[in-house]
Amino acid sequence: MSGSVVPDPVFPAHRLDVTDLACRRAGRPVFAGLSLSLGPGRPVWLKGPNGVGKSSLLRLLAGLGRPAAGTIALDGVALDDDPEGYAAEVHFIGHAEALKPALSLYDNTAFFARLQGVAEAQVAERVDAALDTLSLGALRDLPARMLSSGQRRRAALARLFLAARPIWLLDEPTVGLDAGARADLARLIARHAGQGGCALIASHDPLDPAMAVVEMASAASLDLGPDGDADLDMWEIA
Repeated sequence: MSGSVVPDPVFPAHRLDVTDLACRRAGRPVFAGLSLSLGPGRPVWLKGPNGVGKSSLLRLLAGLGRPAAGTIALDGVALDDDPEGYAAEVHFIGHAEALKPALSLYDNTAFFARLQGVAEAQVAERVDAALDTLSLGALRDLPARMLSSGQRRRAALARLFLAARPIWLLDEPTVGLDAGARADLARLIARHAGQGGCALIASHDPLDPAMAVVEMASAASLDLGPDGDADLDMWEIA
């Protein structure tokens, strides 16, 4: 990945608060009583064994499902009270790259730019800048089916730079990336935090050691702000 290409935004301070969240999947409890507050300035690395609910938590925070109980609020406004306003502040990158195989990398990325509300007159500039940020500019005209797994993953991550949004929720973003690309991603996440952004990243791979590290085990209470301090219940933090 290359250096900064997309102009750096500066975000006002945001706070994402989760209170007594519970999740059920296929009728079975995944977690319950989970509370956290995520603030700007220091990204959070979410760790834990498979099946503990990391992906489920991120999907709930992205507004892609409804919790069995509890509330999610951004700056004091509940997600349910303003779902469109909430969605406009959040970037979620999940496991799937969501690329149409027959479309070029450029056209795939342009689709997401429009979906994110980028004005048509700015689509080409934003797409090219985002692809350059992830060192994909030379591949812009290739059909997605010809991309390697690492290139496909970087194509998904390029969507973070199409529209400036303060909250990043990333689920296993390093899958398919080599060591150099993982290090570059960590720098991009740190840059986002330095601009006042918030980031919660679930990953089994090592990330930037400067991140707050949280081990998800079960029901929990966590408060992380710019200084990384936390009040812990059933979390482990390093």
